[in-house]
Amino acid sequence: MLFVKNGMIHDAIHQKAFCGNILVEEGKIKAVEPSGVSLEIPEGARVIEAEGLHVYPGFVEAHGHIGLDGYGIGYEGMDYNEMNDIVCPQMRGIDGVKPMDPAFQKAAAAGVTCVCVGPGSANVLGGTFTTIKTVGKRVDDMVVRDGVAMKCAFGENPKRVYRDKKDSSRMTTAALLREMLFKAKEYMEKKEAAGEDISKRPAFDMKMEALIPVLKREIPLKAHAHAAEDLFTALRIAKEFHVRITLEHVTEGHLIVEELAKENVPLAVGPSLTNASKFELRNKSWTTPGVLAAAGCQVSIITDSPVIPQEYLPLCAGLAVQAGMDPFAALQAITINPARHAGIEDRVGSLEVGKDADIVVMDGCPFEVSTRVKHVFINGEEVPDAAQ
Repeated sequence: MLFVKNGMIHDAIHQKAFCGNILVEEGKIKAVEPSGVSLEIPEGARVIEAEGLHVYPGFVEAHGHIGLDGYGIGYEGMDYNEMNDIVCPQMRGIDGVKPMDPAFQKAAAAGVTCVCVGPGSANVLGGTFTTIKTVGKRVDDMVVRDGVAMKCAFGENPKRVYRDKKDSSRMTTAALLREMLFKAKEYMEKKEAAGEDISKRPAFDMKMEALIPVLKREIPLKAHAHAAEDLFTALRIAKEFHVRITLEHVTEGHLIVEELAKENVPLAVGPSLTNASKFELRNKSWTTPGVLAAAGCQVSIITDSPVIPQEYLPLCAGLAVQAGMDPFAALQAITINPARHAGIEDRVGSLEVGKDADIVVMDGCPFEVSTRVKHVFINGEEVPDAAQ
């Protein structure tokens, strides 16, 4: 058991912070109460005296590749792109995660407690993302929810990787995605029509099987798109096939804010702490998340780790605040919004009763570089060496 006492609680749900206490039992938040409300400290509970400190939910990343890349081991450690097949929806991000990569310890120590990770953007269809905690030796034990989204990619990356093989234009990228969705729809319909009659079922196709949850709207397409035209193509195809979609990167989102606000789809914005290394990033700006949030969009700020090291997720939110984003919106953009984006808001993203006890105790605002982490708890267990 754990009792966090007299901390300034920022629960990521209510805009106004309050001084209060948090009771944790069996890895879950049992109670969150203002200091004026009597909350008994159970016998044997570990007490964290948090007077003068600030208490936040564990920070959540909506889109990254931590663990599928390798910290300090170069190209041989990169497992986030399949480079031999432009459409590979059967790939599963969970199978590439290296749980003991040092990057996880750095992330956890900085208060990033849960991440949504999966394939990169070399392929038109790259496979599924998984959500995991940032501590553990076996990925199966780190999973919050597996298979949360199906990665697809638009823009320059598929064209660059497959220019001499399969894809040299944006039209080709869109056509390849449509072709796979059409085939999967036909496969699914034949399979359903056959029912229990095995002789009438279509021949097993692992790629088609992987796309059935998308067509059934059980998981969204997770669409890599930077430029305005690619964002609109992603939305167009999602509407054609009546599938759910989230938009990832959204570099030119501030240029089309009115259109994106009307679409009402989750947006993961970033990575912004990088050079404009290609043409579709030329309009990259720290103002983007704030402009979109002010228009009513659900915004998550992302590092796209390791593009930006995972531990700098709170810093990215701070730079968005410096560029005009409302501070509470920025907090939600690294807590409850990415949890919603990944469909795991019942487990993480806020300090509420019944959720996982992922808690960060700091001596100030997480957006400030001078702020120090005092304690990080994941599932109620303290992360070693988290104090800075």
